[in-house]
Amino acid sequence: MSSHIEIANKFSEDNILIIDFGSQYTQLIARRVREEGVFCQIIPYNKVSKYIINNNPKGIILSGGPSSVLGIETPRISKEIIDMGKPILGICYGQQVLVQQLGGTVVSSEKSEFGRANIKVVSSCSLTDQVWDEGKKYQVWMSHGDSVVEMPEGFDLVAETKGAAFAVIANEKTKQYGVQFHPEVVHTLDGKKLIHNFVKKISLCKTTWSMESFLDYKVDILKNQVGFKKVLCGLSGGVDSSVTAALLDKAIGDQLVCVFVDHGLLRGGEAEEISSIFKKRLGSRFINVKAEKVFLDALQGVNDPEKKRKIIGNKFIEVFESEAKKLGNIEFLAQGTLYPDVIESVSFSGGPSVTIKSHHNVGGLPEKMNLKLVEPLRELFKDEVRILGEELGLPKDLIGRHPFPGPGLAIRIPGVITKDSIKTLQKADNIFIDEIRNADLYDKIWQAFCVLLPVKSVGVMGDSRSYDNALVLRAITSVDGMTAEVFPFEHSFLNRVSTRIVNEVKGINRVTYDITSKPPGTIEWE
Repeated sequence: MSSHIEIANKFSEDNILIIDFGSQYTQLIARRVREEGVFCQIIPYNKVSKYIINNNPKGIILSGGPSSVLGIETPRISKEIIDMGKPILGICYGQQVLVQQLGGTVVSSEKSEFGRANIKVVSSCSLTDQVWDEGKKYQVWMSHGDSVVEMPEGFDLVAETKGAAFAVIANEKTKQYGVQFHPEVVHTLDGKKLIHNFVKKISLCKTTWSMESFLDYKVDILKNQVGFKKVLCGLSGGVDSSVTAALLDKAIGDQLVCVFVDHGLLRGGEAEEISSIFKKRLGSRFINVKAEKVFLDALQGVNDPEKKRKIIGNKFIEVFESEAKKLGNIEFLAQGTLYPDVIESVSFSGGPSVTIKSHHNVGGLPEKMNLKLVEPLRELFKDEVRILGEELGLPKDLIGRHPFPGPGLAIRIPGVITKDSIKTLQKADNIFIDEIRNADLYDKIWQAFCVLLPVKSVGVMGDSRSYDNALVLRAITSVDGMTAEVFPFEHSFLNRVSTRIVNEVKGINRVTYDITSKPPGTIEWE
């Protein structure tokens, strides 16, 4: 939390505080605020201390949430916060909290309202200025079971829907606003403009947050934090660890050493690409540990996915720790923790302590190795990390790369893993990605990959009968990986990919396309 307080002080003249009531969209609110060039923090409703409030936010946004304000022990904030004199925007549940605290009335609706709805504008206010016109209807995204039936004193009705008589309310004197819908989601067509009005016109925030300003500030912070000590960075080749390494290299130069553990489970050609990029950038401070045999020997005969994950995690720690001991005099371990990880660790329903999730805290490596932790990216969202990577001069292909699981291809080969199955999957995956790039679709897809099934089927190859493996293609679109939709390839594209894979990859004679969304499915197969 301390680094976020430090950076809040840096941008304290122009920042927004988001009070989280557990909405699945809270992070999206923060991203929309930052898109306006304004820094913001997400703080759980039960951890909004006076210390944080004293960072002097220009405005406060109350998020949505899954609870009902009509419950006895439901999430609330003190009247003291509402009476601070700061502009407030209450969203969905946040609107109901605001109304209830100010003396209005909220009831359980006879008919809930979920999904797209048409909102009718009946009057104007600063929130809707130059966005919505009186008397017209606009599309918004609703998600509520309770509704406001009586406004607090001083509020005016701005807009309504069939299911929400007070869909937008405003008190222009106190600069307090409530909306029953979610302006942060893309389904509310003018939502970004409404957030712009609240941040820039109502809260009067100036544009101070940018990757350029963050980079300059963060370099100074890292220099002060590390001093003249050495930092060890576990470089996986993913976006987060690559940007972490590049940022530390800019800040502390020769004090950084990066260890890349090649476990043999990366995408085809990826280990060589990573080595080439960072060897050129870091020279002898980039250590490539070729550990394919170590990992494959440990995975021999294992088909349970959880056992695979644990074996890979434990072996990584062993190999990494062994290399670290050779270096000596290391005092810091760098990790690519992002702001969503920090938010999830400080859950609104959890306790007061901040504990980074175990899969980001590399199996407890900092404690085990008696190292201090440095997390240069803990204030950033994923899309901001990519922008920072551009600022640092990393190749676009690297920072724009699709997400890749820590255990690598091990969880894309259900059943027992062999060296041959890895090579087969790498070849097929490279063809799939190659065709996606050729069709100029790569940046439109969140994640695309192949899964090699331990299932064989009969086929005909030339004049011969074949009995080879089936392969699954998977491609999805998503904003944050929490939900996902199948990418709608043309049949001609899938036919082209299938033909290439069957013709060019020995051991595969059948190709299928996974059309399952998340939920009910997951993105990965294991």
